[in-house]
Amino acid sequence: MKNTFSHILFNRIQDLPSNWDDFATHTIFLSTNYLKVLEESAPENMNCFYIGIYNAENLVGIAIAQYLDGSAMQSFGNRDRCIKTASRNFTFKNFASRNLFIGNNMLTGQNAFSFSPTISLENGLLELKKASYSLEQQLQKQGRKAHLTSFKDFTNQELSLFEAADFSSFYQFQIQPNMILEIKDNWHSMDDYVFDLNKKYRDQYKRARKKAIDVEKRKLSLEEIIASESFIYELYLHVAESAPFNTFLLRKNHFSSLKRHLDHDFLFYGYFLNGVLIGFNTLIKNGDTMDTYFLGYDDKIQREKMLYLNMLYDMIGYSIKKKFKTIIFGRTALEIKSSVGAIPEDTFGYIKHSNPLVQWQMPRIFNSLQPSLSWQPRNPFKTNAPE
Repeated sequence: MKNTFSHILFNRIQDLPSNWDDFATHTIFLSTNYLKVLEESAPENMNCFYIGIYNAENLVGIAIAQYLDGSAMQSFGNRDRCIKTASRNFTFKNFASRNLFIGNNMLTGQNAFSFSPTISLENGLLELKKASYSLEQQLQKQGRKAHLTSFKDFTNQELSLFEAADFSSFYQFQIQPNMILEIKDNWHSMDDYVFDLNKKYRDQYKRARKKAIDVEKRKLSLEEIIASESFIYELYLHVAESAPFNTFLLRKNHFSSLKRHLDHDFLFYGYFLNGVLIGFNTLIKNGDTMDTYFLGYDDKIQREKMLYLNMLYDMIGYSIKKKFKTIIFGRTALEIKSSVGAIPEDTFGYIKHSNPLVQWQMPRIFNSLQPSLSWQPRNPFKTNAPE
């Protein structure tokens, strides 16, 4: 039978095909439960679209796309104030602020699409590229022409798929690495993890735990998250606005929405000092992978109590206890994540500007948009620790 591939764009969850979730088995981030979170609490400058790939009348693939209007942001980050940062922000706002992502810009990793075994990855990507053109035309008719269309985040091993699907008109880029910790087979408890650390980092672990001995950690229910929503958001904003570069800010109801729709697959941990919430972190269970999500804290207390490092240790301890295989730590705070054992995984993408002349200059423009990256990889484990 001849392959007759096509695509349909959806704007609302309620319009998705009834068998959509049959294709969302490898990642929770394509499930309708998670997509409902985006529909209910995506950043104000973000619009989400959902793509169905068909062979004749049969659904053979699904994907998510996001239109992000960075020009609506009053600030792109307050941490670095220098001429280079000002130049980068000017370039972004005037040449790259309106972006169409095939994928999820709020996450790290390949959470963009999922195809049936009945369609080759090459044919799936070819049709997904056509769907991106359809979205560009739809947005332009609405007066929201995208500067850039981007497919992200992919590993080095996945790049051959894009070569086969002819993405030669796109610029291939590399961004900050995704920090990943593989849980070793001999780790059955946090004690096993600590035993494998070399002396320097075992001392770091003990020092961090001692600093936070009077900090209470507690899992919060939906009702507790809602009750503290305003203060939680203040703690989140304190961290988000201190980042070197932001293209969106979460809505205040984002964490309660996640808890409501993902239930036990979303974990919200509050950290309390003398009964007062001083920080929080969030985790999302994604099959046998634990995805770390957004967090927040009072920076002054964070430094005093080594709160962020303690959060990383807590994430590792929980993941070992619950027998997860991998922790996705994302692409921020690379050095401290390296110090707890996370290893950088190179991530790539493909990007295309709507203006051919600007596209010709894309290597230079893209490099000017990248925040400067300087960090020292660490190896906290004994040289003879089991793999």
